[in-house]
Amino acid sequence: MYWRVGFAWSRSCALELGQNKSFSLDLCSSEEHLSLYGYIIAYPLQEYGGIMSALGFDSWWRKTLYITGGALLAAAAYLLHELLVIRKEQELDSEDAIILHQFARPKTGVPSLSPFCLKIETYLRMADLPYQNYFDGKLSPHGKMPWIAYNQEQVCGTEFIIDFLEEKLGVNLNSSLSPQEKAISRAITKMVEEHFYWTIAYCQWVDNMEETQKMLATNGPLSDLLRWILSQVTGSIVKREMYGHGIGRFSKEEVYSLMEKDMRTLAAFLGNKKYLMGPKLSTVDAAVFGHLAQAMWTLPGTRPEQLIKGEFINLAMYCERIRRKFWPEWFVDVDDLYYDGLSEEPDSPSQLPDLGLYSRSGSFQEQEGTLSHQDTPSPDSDITGRSLFDSDMDTECSEMEQLK
Repeated sequence: MYWRVGFAWSRSCALELGQNKSFSLDLCSSEEHLSLYGYIIAYPLQEYGGIMSALGFDSWWRKTLYITGGALLAAAAYLLHELLVIRKEQELDSEDAIILHQFARPKTGVPSLSPFCLKIETYLRMADLPYQNYFDGKLSPHGKMPWIAYNQEQVCGTEFIIDFLEEKLGVNLNSSLSPQEKAISRAITKMVEEHFYWTIAYCQWVDNMEETQKMLATNGPLSDLLRWILSQVTGSIVKREMYGHGIGRFSKEEVYSLMEKDMRTLAAFLGNKKYLMGPKLSTVDAAVFGHLAQAMWTLPGTRPEQLIKGEFINLAMYCERIRRKFWPEWFVDVDDLYYDGLSEEPDSPSQLPDLGLYSRSGSFQEQEGTLSHQDTPSPDSDITGRSLFDSDMDTECSEMEQLK
């Protein structure tokens, strides 16, 4: 596409100010008296013999036809887009359907790079609530992500989303907890979401930005540039918010020291329990899993991965247990359970499919496999040799057999 910029004054005369970095003077009538008063014009050219080769050579009705046709095509494209959006919203805004708005799936097999998006989607699966994903990237009216829409009601903030679903649908993962256990559960959740989260965000978007940038899902010829822009913008936002929070005023070593203390606290509290509050799942497990999964699967070769797959191996087993139970389509290499000091990425990472409407009931059966008995514990078992992936029912049955 070529562009011509000129200075027009009377009828068919035009002084070209520039065309392909050259300057010339076009006079269609040599007898015309030159004047320095007129208008600066710019118009596209295909070729000198093309449709719009020179503005002065086309009659006014043809120019009007071109402009009107272009405007009609643009209007038709806009209306088609709006109709598709309205149709999509009508499909999503069906009655009694939970619509989960969140960021797009990363290029790797991890469901989300956002601990809070992973938290709420894992919670929906734990509570066995059917839902539909909407990866539009549109923030809630409060500027939050994720958020849900349910029967024309919009709710943002994972804590408020869970409270809303408990009230509307009568689900409660904490029904078996005592008041004291609920208080402990909330304290752990707040430690993870208000403190540990910032150390993970620092590692993702500040200290390990280049690797995180590769995981962003973008399409098109400018995808690399778009990923770079998104990572830079997100990194700037994280650093600014961390500084406002206070944790961003510390050095890198101090931030990682705080991270290690939080992970040590979680590992000590979990101990050899199956879940944080005992043999049964509770809401705090969704929150902790959403954050620990980032250290487990999105930060290869970093300090958090070394900690969770090394010193705090019970946290790695805990994450793997939840992943296998509630994310059957999320495949990872079993050998990746332990940290070996190597950070090589797989040649073809598994892509997590968009399941659309998801319901755990009847959608899959937990895989059962026989573990070979060895003297040394396998990656599928802890130090005592107990399977990492026993269901709650299996644990209860084994306890009943012991009582007999």
